[in-house]
Amino acid sequence: MKQIAVQPYYKIEREITGREQKYLTDEREMVLYEDRLITHRREFPLCDIFDMSYRKLGAGEGLFYLHTSKGVFSYTIRKDPTRFIRAFKENGPKRQQTGTYRY
Repeated sequence: MKQIAVQPYYKIEREITGREQKYLTDEREMVLYEDRLITHRREFPLCDIFDMSYRKLGAGEGLFYLHTSKGVFSYTIRKDPTRFIRAFKENGPKRQQTGTYRY
C-alpha cells in the first residue's frame, strides 16, 4: 500500500482525577493511501469518500470535514489541508455518470 499524503490533526481529551481536571492534546495523523484513508480510529475505502472540505477558524486552526457514505466526520487541524485535499482529488477514485467509482 503506497502512502500518498499525510494530514496532522489533534484531539483534545478531558481527564478528571480526584478534584483536578486536565485537558490533554493528542496529536494524530490522517494518512491517504492509494485505496483508503486511515485515521487514529477509523478506516475509509476511497470509494466511500465523496469529498473533503476545510473551514478556517481563528489562531491558525480549522476544521477538516471528511464527507463519506457513512456521514460527515470532522477533525481539528492546525496545518492547511490544501495539499492533502489536492492529493485526494488527483489520486482518488473518479466518479462516473452511473454513480459508481473507478480507479
